[in-house]
Amino acid sequence: MLRFDVLTLFPGMFAPVLTHSMLKRGYEKGLLAVKVHNLRDFTADRHKVVDDMPYGGGAGMVMKAEPILLAVAALRTEARANGEDIRMMFPTPHGRPFTQDYAQKLAAESRRIVILCGHYEGVDERVRMTLAPEEVSLGDYVLTGGELPALVLIDAAARLVPGVLGDPSSVLEESFSEALLEYPQYTRPAEVGGIGVPDVLLSGHHEAIRLWRRKQALRSTYLRRPDLLKDRMFTKEDQQLLDELMSEGLLTAPTSCLEEGQVHESVGANSAVVDKKIGTEL
Repeated sequence: MLRFDVLTLFPGMFAPVLTHSMLKRGYEKGLLAVKVHNLRDFTADRHKVVDDMPYGGGAGMVMKAEPILLAVAALRTEARANGEDIRMMFPTPHGRPFTQDYAQKLAAESRRIVILCGHYEGVDERVRMTLAPEEVSLGDYVLTGGELPALVLIDAAARLVPGVLGDPSSVLEESFSEALLEYPQYTRPAEVGGIGVPDVLLSGHHEAIRLWRRKQALRSTYLRRPDLLKDRMFTKEDQQLLDELMSEGLLTAPTSCLEEGQVHESVGANSAVVDKKIGTEL
């Protein structure tokens, strides 16, 4: 079972997410357990104060160290009484980037994973100094607090636990599972707004469909996230598919990052034409 303990000032943010979809399924199957702890319960004053003004001045408030340290101490004591250990995590811009590989390793964790959710202007530095938490970053942007990152960590890891997803093979074909973006997906009806489904997907030819999907995954990754292909050792099949894409003129200059409002050339009506062309030729 994958187990999480979340330390937060806003426990109400978690139930609406944890009680739906795959996370709910994981809980009902006994594969996932998430306990949410209100840091205000670990304060000593009647007003349950959890923040204070920063020393040296400045805007905003800083989360106090004492409630956090008391909460973690209580969890450690509980874990040890059950013969368990904890893994302390702290979502923060200072941390190591969170990746699919990181999520896969997190899904295999046997220890109780404790996630500290920061808020306001940050957390008293003495929390870092005392607990030395494993810091993890979701990206180079700022959120209001650590609650949403905590939910991302839980979701990304939980869905990789065997038995949580209905079809285990779906995990193997997703974006980043093999350092490639996923191939395009289509469903009924066969035509929408004059745009049809690539012929190969209607052919029933399983090997042709597999090759088309692989080719599209390589194309999408090359155009949208070429950094994922850097220093990659391509199989003979992948190299052949890339050569085909290049000869067909379907690989333009890769674009790893777009300005706001820009759209990849491969997106939109042209994409359907290209998709159909690849599907037909395969």
